[in-house]
Amino acid sequence: MVTLIVCFLLDLNYEMPRTCSIVCQVEIATLDQREMFCLSEIEHTLRLPPHLLNLPLAEAIKGELEGLFLDKVIAKLGLCISLYDIRSIDGGFIFPGDGASTYTVRFRLLMFRPFLGEVISARLKESSSTGLRLSLGFFDDIYIPRALLPSPSHDEPDPEDKNQVRWIWEFNEQNYPIDGMDEIRFRVHSIQYPSLPLEQDDGSKPFAPMLITGSLDADGLGPIAWWV
Repeated sequence: MVTLIVCFLLDLNYEMPRTCSIVCQVEIATLDQREMFCLSEIEHTLRLPPHLLNLPLAEAIKGELEGLFLDKVIAKLGLCISLYDIRSIDGGFIFPGDGASTYTVRFRLLMFRPFLGEVISARLKESSSTGLRLSLGFFDDIYIPRALLPSPSHDEPDPEDKNQVRWIWEFNEQNYPIDGMDEIRFRVHSIQYPSLPLEQDDGSKPFAPMLITGSLDADGLGPIAWWV
């Protein structure tokens, strides 16, 4: 087991106070056992509003932490899937002029963060002239650019959806379509955490705080039906 300690300002896809910082401990399994999910241990200074003080302390803090982190992306750590556990709760100070209690909480989050080269199965969400967009159900920002599709491939109009195209892999004088009927295996090519834009044009795609680029250009990748 390798332990990596990282200190940084909180960089999520929602606004937090500038004074908020965390210490994160990421547990990474040995190289031959790595998976797309990992536990990250975080120490966070949490302000508990007065209206929650009638609840059991652990229950109130759990709800606040889930509101802050659940379904959020932390740069370099990935997407928070769930609050795994609370390791410790310290403090409970009430500062002058503030009716809330402030606690130092150490807890672990279950994070989705695949490693480069990992092979994952997903479903087809969109197909365009620029490539494919895949979905895991809980995460939709997986893109396969046309340059990383099986070679040679071509696109043609989708007979079932005029707004999309259907990609066809050409192999041994036969055509193999990517039509969304089967799960699609892809290899993780890169993971990006774009900075939050200051402005977005009307009609632009929603901002994605975590982008996965995948590849289908290798044996065993693509629709599962191709290889069974």
